[in-house]
Amino acid sequence: MSNPVVAVVGRPNVGKSAIFNRIAGERISIVEDTPGVTRDRIYAHAEWLGKDFNLIDTGGIEISDQPFVTQIKQQAEIAIDEADVIVFLVDIKTGVTDADEQVAQILYRSNTPVVLAVNKVDNPELRSQVFDFYSLGFGDPYAVSGVHGIGIGDLLDAVIDKFPTQAAQIEDDSIRFSLIGRPNVGKSSLVNAILGENRVIVSNIAGTTRDAIDTRFTSDDGAKFTMVDTAGIKKRGKIYENTEKYAMLRAMRAIDNSDIVLVVLNAEEGIREQDKRIAGYAHEAGRGLIIVVNKWDLVDKNTHTLDGFETIIRQEFQYLSYAPIVFVSAETKQRLAKLPKLIQRVYQNHTKRIKSATLNDVLMDAIAANPTPTQNNKRLRVFYGTQVAIQPPTFVVFVNDPDLMHFSYERYLENQIRQSFDFSGTPIHLIERRRK
Repeated sequence: MSNPVVAVVGRPNVGKSAIFNRIAGERISIVEDTPGVTRDRIYAHAEWLGKDFNLIDTGGIEISDQPFVTQIKQQAEIAIDEADVIVFLVDIKTGVTDADEQVAQILYRSNTPVVLAVNKVDNPELRSQVFDFYSLGFGDPYAVSGVHGIGIGDLLDAVIDKFPTQAAQIEDDSIRFSLIGRPNVGKSSLVNAILGENRVIVSNIAGTTRDAIDTRFTSDDGAKFTMVDTAGIKKRGKIYENTEKYAMLRAMRAIDNSDIVLVVLNAEEGIREQDKRIAGYAHEAGRGLIIVVNKWDLVDKNTHTLDGFETIIRQEFQYLSYAPIVFVSAETKQRLAKLPKLIQRVYQNHTKRIKSATLNDVLMDAIAANPTPTQNNKRLRVFYGTQVAIQPPTFVVFVNDPDLMHFSYERYLENQIRQSFDFSGTPIHLIERRRK
């Protein structure tokens, strides 16, 4: 089941990004300083009182050459489409404006719960003016300050109180995977080709993504899969000018609902910056990942074409060195038969557990071959390691001082683990802890 989605909506200059950053906190920080890992702040993971959710900053959707009223309408409509709860943000310094009223009119027509937040209440003397916003018709307004963090806790209490009740999940023994990528890379054609390639469709299951259907099918060897529908981009006329960022929101929903993500590239067009952003989300979410190069039949080839394209992918997606690459054609069905087996293999690696004794043999051999680094005449000591989680496989390494673990040595240990065990297709996480 995917995390609930919270959207921050409001007219320009009310402080949406400040509130977004305040709620997201440290969770928005870049995990890896690697080119291609997303730095787009339109979407972030957040947590409050043990409840995880995804956060949308509608202010991050850049719309140009549009009238003012159209801009705020676009933001509200995008949020209505995607969100489970909407934070409607207004500004105490301007009071209730005509633009606020117009946003409110759009939100009235939705069935999405709305929490009203009055921003920039930095001075206690302004609190009496908060009551003016009752006129918007969304119940109690919450006084907050994005700059100073005032009232954020009360606001989030109200937000999580409106999260939808999640029914108990039905036992699912299938592997859930999705295909994500830019428009026109051939996702729909691949979906149809996969389902039409000697597959038996078992059932259509209503998904948590709006207007999406998750399709369950069985492959020729009896393996069960659920294909997570990415729901596509809804572009009504020119409502959504920035379609790439809107596609990103859809992709995030699909990623949340998947065990394995197939990042689809267009062989004919080559690699675009947006491909790297989308793949970066799947990587940061810790999902199993396969790079699928579609439309391979349309490429003029010689004996070096495939190796050359793979080299380019490895250069552009350095942070996905663990991801297998498969070149396919939805049109000719070329290599499509390999996908179910490959998805199964990546899923097995994604859920793999390593015994502590075996893991520690690998760690000690690695340290013997390449001794731990020193810093300020103090040497890093690695005592032992153990696996603490799967999906992705996560290992805690107990050391004398975590600050002595240089990122290059951490990468070395990760590579030694990968050389000893098959973790292709899945990220693995190493966490250093001080031994008590």
